[in-house]
Amino acid sequence: MILKKTVLMISVSALALGMLAGCGTGSTSISTSTATGTAETAKPTSGGAKTVIKIATQSPLSGGSAVQGEAIKLGAQLSLDDHKAEFDKLGFDLQLVPYDDQGDPKKGVANAEIIGADQSILGIVGHMNSGVAIPSSVVYEKYNAVMVSPSNTATEVTDRNLKVVNRIVARDDFQGPAAADYAVKTVKAKNIFVIQDKTAYGQGLAEAFKDAATKLGATIVGYEGITVGEKDFNGVLNIALSKKPDFVFFGGLYGEGGLLIKQARDKGITAPFMGGDAWDSQGLVDVAGDKVKDALYASIATDITKTADGKKWADQYKTKFGKSPDGYSAYAYDCMSVILEGIKTAAAANGGKVPARDKVRDAVRAMKDFQGVATKISFDGKGDNTYAKVFIYKFDGPTYPGTMNSEVSK
Repeated sequence: MILKKTVLMISVSALALGMLAGCGTGSTSISTSTATGTAETAKPTSGGAKTVIKIATQSPLSGGSAVQGEAIKLGAQLSLDDHKAEFDKLGFDLQLVPYDDQGDPKKGVANAEIIGADQSILGIVGHMNSGVAIPSSVVYEKYNAVMVSPSNTATEVTDRNLKVVNRIVARDDFQGPAAADYAVKTVKAKNIFVIQDKTAYGQGLAEAFKDAATKLGATIVGYEGITVGEKDFNGVLNIALSKKPDFVFFGGLYGEGGLLIKQARDKGITAPFMGGDAWDSQGLVDVAGDKVKDALYASIATDITKTADGKKWADQYKTKFGKSPDGYSAYAYDCMSVILEGIKTAAAANGGKVPARDKVRDAVRAMKDFQGVATKISFDGKGDNTYAKVFIYKFDGPTYPGTMNSEVSK
C-alpha cells in the first residue's frame, strides 16, 4: 500500500552499529521507542542460557493509518506470545521488535537498515503499505532478512522476484477486478467516478478497478487524484457532482476515504461509495460516522469471527489487548506464525542452533499448505499466496466490520 538521501541513511546505519533494536520480557532489560523506530539493546541477565531471536514488525504506529498499523503489531505480538513457550523449550528467547514506519518510505528504509544490522532479527512482519514495502524490501534483500506482509497488494511488491519478499493476501490485479465485478454485476453500476490517492497502493488498485469495470461495459465518467493528508475534497467532489455518477470508487486509505464519504453526502452525492481493503478498519467508521452507512469495500481479509475457531481467536485477542481485532490483525498473526515455522524448520536443519537468515528466508518461501487462523498459505515462486481470496463487505450502519456479502476465489 503507500508511496515509493543518503545523509539520513548513513547516520541511521552508524547508529545501528552502536545498538540493537530490542523488546522482551522476563530475563531481559529493554527500552523501546516505537515512535522513532529505535530501541536499546536487550541485555540478558548473567547466565542466560537461551539465545535471543527477534522478529520485527514494520507498520504505521502513528499518523493517519495508525489503527491498522497497530493492529498489525498486535496480531504479530499475539502469535509470538503463543509460540514463546515452544521456542523456550528449544532454547530460544523470542522477542518482538516493533518499528513505526509512519507510512513513509523514507522512514521504512531507515528502519530497515537498523533491522538489517541487527543479526538477531530473523524476520519482519510487514509492511502495511505497499509504497513503504517496495523500497524497504530492497534493504531486506541485501541482508537476507525475510519479510511476510499481511496487507501489501501492489503487484510490484512480488513481481520484482526478490527472494525475501512474501505476502499472504491478494494482489491488486485480483482485488480490483473483483471489486469491479461486484460493482457492475451486483450493484448494476453503469457510470462510475474513480478517485485515487496517488500512492502505489491507491493508484494501482484504482487502475485495476477502472480497467476491469471498462471491460465489463461500465463507463468511467471521471478519474481524479487526491493527496494523502488532505482534508478538504470540495474540488474533486464538485467534479464528481457534475458528472452525475451512479457509483464512486476510491483507491486509498481510510482517513481520506472517510472524509470523502462525509463530504460527498453533505454535498448531495448519493451514489454508492466503494473502497478497497484499506477501508477494512474501525478507522473508517471513526472518520465517516453515520455517513458510512451503505458504503462498500473489497477486502483481502475475511471476517475472522465467522467460524468457531476464528471467534475463539478474536475473543483471545480482545481479552489480551482490550479491543476487537481489526482487518489485518489475524493476517499479521499468520505472518508471524509462518516466519516462526520457517525458523523452526531452518533451526532443525542446523542441529537445533540459530539458523542463518538465508536459511530462514528459503524455509519461509518453501512453505506449503500452512494453516493459519485467517488463511491457508502456500507461497509460489514470487512469494504470493496461492490461497489468497477477496471479500466484499457492506456497512449496514456505523459499526465495524461491515457485513460480508461475497467471497471470491481465483
